[in-house]
Amino acid sequence: MHLRLQQHLRRGLTIHLSLLCKAVVSLPLFFSVFSYAQAQQSDDEQFAKFEEYVSALRIEAQEKGYEEALIDEAFADITFRPTVIKSDKNQPERKITLDSYLSTRVPDWKVKQAVALYEDNKDLLERVAKDYGVQARFIVALWGNESNFGKIQGNYSVLSALASLAFEGRREKLFKDNFFAALNILNEGHAKVADFKGSWAGAMGQTQFMPISFSNYAVDYDGDGKKDIWHTKADVFASIANYLSSEGWTDNGTWGRQVKLTQPISISGLSKANMKPLRFWQEQGVKRFDGRDLPKVDIKASLIMPDGENGRVYLVYNNFHTLMKWNRSSYFGVSVGYLSERIKRGY
Repeated sequence: MHLRLQQHLRRGLTIHLSLLCKAVVSLPLFFSVFSYAQAQQSDDEQFAKFEEYVSALRIEAQEKGYEEALIDEAFADITFRPTVIKSDKNQPERKITLDSYLSTRVPDWKVKQAVALYEDNKDLLERVAKDYGVQARFIVALWGNESNFGKIQGNYSVLSALASLAFEGRREKLFKDNFFAALNILNEGHAKVADFKGSWAGAMGQTQFMPISFSNYAVDYDGDGKKDIWHTKADVFASIANYLSSEGWTDNGTWGRQVKLTQPISISGLSKANMKPLRFWQEQGVKRFDGRDLPKVDIKASLIMPDGENGRVYLVYNNFHTLMKWNRSSYFGVSVGYLSERIKRGY
């Protein structure tokens, strides 16, 4: 009797354990399906909210006086682009040295192309350089750094990218202002909606101008009625030069020079307060990179150490501060200056 009871109990326990195991095994699948459903609902809600946001942008465009035909065409294909928001939130922190950055941004093949393109477009470049007071080599260096000489301009819908970034909200005013500046570009006939492409952040053309920068600096240099920074080299070169000239560039000087320290120094950085005459830096033990004294000229410079005292050290002049207005990365500024020097020397 006791044996039979024990057998029944064991059989019952086995059945319960089997059912429990099946339930436990199925839990991950349940939570996976549940999570997917939640994510799908969240995505659907986000897309719905984006549509509402775009509807509000459309009403604002109407209130600003844009023609209905332009609004219909421009808003027809505006779609939510979560990838641009992800790109904006996950921009990588700086984890490389300036040496490695320069090796990727200014490799030998790019220098060869830069020198060849400088020679191929020399007449046009020198004409633009004279008109705007910006040395041609810096125009080519910026052209190469921004879009690989026009080869990489981005394939995102400018309007969709800007609307998505404005909708995300962290920098709504910035991207919303650029959205309406983009509408102005279309309204003025400088680009067509179907071809209005750029980077994930809305930067456009061979110059990679944001729409507001386009409004402020783009130039119709060939006089065809369009400021075409996508296809027309004359407009591209003049727009780059116009930006630099408008922001304080001078062609009677250069960008800076690599130097070496002979003793510890406490003053560095791009603050205007740290711009000192070269004789001051000479007294602080700063030498040319080859060890010679600094030039005896009456100009001011800032001392920058992008990677600290053990990395590359530069004295940079007013023109470098202008490059910082184009892009606030000192790595970028140095890469433009470095490429310009190699163009000057020839490969």
